[in-house]
Amino acid sequence: MGDAADLTATELLEGYRAGTLSPVEATEAVLARIDRDDPYLNAFCLVTGDSAVAAARASADRWRRGTTLGPLDGVPVSVKDVLLTRGWPTLRGSRSIDPSGPWDEDAPTVARVREAGAVIVGKTTTPEFAWKGVTDSPLTGVTRNPWDPSRTPGGSSGGAAAAVAAGMAPLALGTDGGGSVRIPAAFTGTFTLKPTYGRVPHYPASPFGTLAHAGPMTRSVPDAALLLDAICGADARDWSALPPPAAAFTGTPGDPADLTGLRVAFSPRLGFAAVDPDVAALVAAAARVFTELGAAVEEADPGFADPVEEFEVLWFAGAAKVVEHLPPHARAALDPGLREICDRGAAFTAGEYLDATARRMELGRIMGLFHERYDLLLTPTLPITAFEAGREAPAGAASPRWTGWTPFTYPFNMTQQPAASLPCGLTPEGLPAGLQVVGARHADALVMRACRAFELARPWHGLRPAALGAPVPH
Repeated sequence: MGDAADLTATELLEGYRAGTLSPVEATEAVLARIDRDDPYLNAFCLVTGDSAVAAARASADRWRRGTTLGPLDGVPVSVKDVLLTRGWPTLRGSRSIDPSGPWDEDAPTVARVREAGAVIVGKTTTPEFAWKGVTDSPLTGVTRNPWDPSRTPGGSSGGAAAAVAAGMAPLALGTDGGGSVRIPAAFTGTFTLKPTYGRVPHYPASPFGTLAHAGPMTRSVPDAALLLDAICGADARDWSALPPPAAAFTGTPGDPADLTGLRVAFSPRLGFAAVDPDVAALVAAAARVFTELGAAVEEADPGFADPVEEFEVLWFAGAAKVVEHLPPHARAALDPGLREICDRGAAFTAGEYLDATARRMELGRIMGLFHERYDLLLTPTLPITAFEAGREAPAGAASPRWTGWTPFTYPFNMTQQPAASLPCGLTPEGLPAGLQVVGARHADALVMRACRAFELARPWHGLRPAALGAPVPH
């Protein structure tokens, strides 16, 4: 079967059922991959090796006895270090958080994967308080991209994406407030879905409010469906959570390889974004695949201008709220970019915040009407490929902020729609590009079905690095 670290969760489970592979073997393979490659990538801030092996042994015993806990029993999973994890610190990339805790509570997503029998192998890196679209922090240093360790994996779920791409756990829990699962998925050639807001319960409530979603990060659509089924379970701590879906994502009805009858809009620029020509060519070719699969695809823009100013009001004000309790010496130790946006966020008036909220509501109206005409919207996930690690923006960018190069992601946090990113090819530089598939609110299953159809038509095997060269300083 080869190195179990290179298998998807679906393949691992097939091995468990057939008795050709055990959860212990899979977990030990993943931990060995972490030992081998994480010195190059810095994707983990905590590795829970002993407890992971113990959990895998318990899972192996359940498989032998036929008493598995759920569909993820024995599958290794990583947890982004903004999600509470009982017994281990959640430091959120910041020196301002006391590691001593107490750490006596799981976030809803973490609780659900534990209940399903998954094996938590560690916590993945994030920028400080998940504030930006790349992954480096004063606490954990710079996280790097398995495709090219000199480049960023994106963020803020960059550690999670790098871990999945490099075989350091087939499943990862991430969060997305402005693109934070989709940005790194596009940069690392992995799959993700930002579900409809409330589809996956989230606790504690994010300081970024209803912009923030939690979602699965994987190497394939079926793996994401497995993880999504587990984490959609109800949790009374999230007052805005939606009821559990009527049907499992792993059992989405209809032939996933046939998209006949779907009305699909392809928007190469959303009407305002500049896109690298190599990325644009790959995404246009991906849109043509939807036509081959039977969908009626036409080029159409939703009809809104770039909402970056309004998003920054909401985002920067949320960041200011995160750090408002810190004394001066702790604020001085923050990521300098975070300090800058917190100062800006604290200066916004209530009127400016409400104006931004009103623009957000208008965006929702526009997209609601747009989806009366089109079932899905296709765009690039990002207009560029991965750039130099340790920078917030590419060299020479017009804006120093991460929002300057993510025009396709944050609008759909504002509208709370499901939006997936899946790999659609490599540029001549050998770097992945991502296709974003957006659906109407609550149309998560349709987005997943369309992504699976594309994946079957254009199989993608992700990255299985054999060697990454010399370790890179973090």
